[in-house]
Amino acid sequence: MAVRKNQADLTATEKRNFVDAVLELKRSGRYDEFISTHNAFIIGDTDEGERTGHRSPSFLPWHRRFLLQFEEALQSITPSVTLPYWDWTVDRTPRSSLWADDFLGGDGRSGDGRVPSGPFAFSNGKWPMNIRVDGRTFLRRSLGTGVRELPTRAEVDRVLAISTYDAAPWNSSSDGFRNNIEGWRGPNLHNRVHVWVGGQMTTGASPNDPVFWLHHCFIDKLWADWQRLHPKSGYLPTGNTPDVVDLHDTMKPWNDVTPADLLDHTKFYTYA
Repeated sequence: MAVRKNQADLTATEKRNFVDAVLELKRSGRYDEFISTHNAFIIGDTDEGERTGHRSPSFLPWHRRFLLQFEEALQSITPSVTLPYWDWTVDRTPRSSLWADDFLGGDGRSGDGRVPSGPFAFSNGKWPMNIRVDGRTFLRRSLGTGVRELPTRAEVDRVLAISTYDAAPWNSSSDGFRNNIEGWRGPNLHNRVHVWVGGQMTTGASPNDPVFWLHHCFIDKLWADWQRLHPKSGYLPTGNTPDVVDLHDTMKPWNDVTPADLLDHTKFYTYA
């Protein structure tokens, strides 16, 4: 059984294996396929039309499947690698361990946001921006510029206390746990972290920054925490709902997996 660990608890070898596997996925072209998929769904998911990956009840199971596929791709290179998570309620500053030069590299420089350090820096020549939203070909960050503070543990606990998974109209104006953790309502958890990191993380091509996976791994962990706190509160909606994915509907782009298939994460991995 795969165990996903807090990035702060990774050994030097575990960090190196993760980084090397990510770089090999990039070199082979497989990494950019994940960026393209995510960007397409960011563009396509709208409040008034069909929505699957974002602004919708399937935000959480869609990303759970997306992370599983990425983790499996990493394990095809190094079988021992699992996705680490970034607990941004604890590691809250640009000096936190995940931004070290032996892991994800640091903040972007003033002016153009270009990340000058770490394995994904443009100067290393191993991390070109092939799927991008503008002409800039380097990884960019502006930590703490777009929004000053990352979400706190108290804000997370407030969202975890919401007992209803989701509610009509099943979009970014809905009440419920899903929309509060996604960040369109309440303390703005998931969305705020994207803005805090800045650079490509504020775009549909956000997987260009490898921190995307650590951020979403923590969001997935928080969903697992919510499920444990509310065992009688299941995924909603359950059937005949226009434009969104019901409990037993298959999700694009895979068309072979439903939210119901992904409710129990322990079939695939556990969290340390």
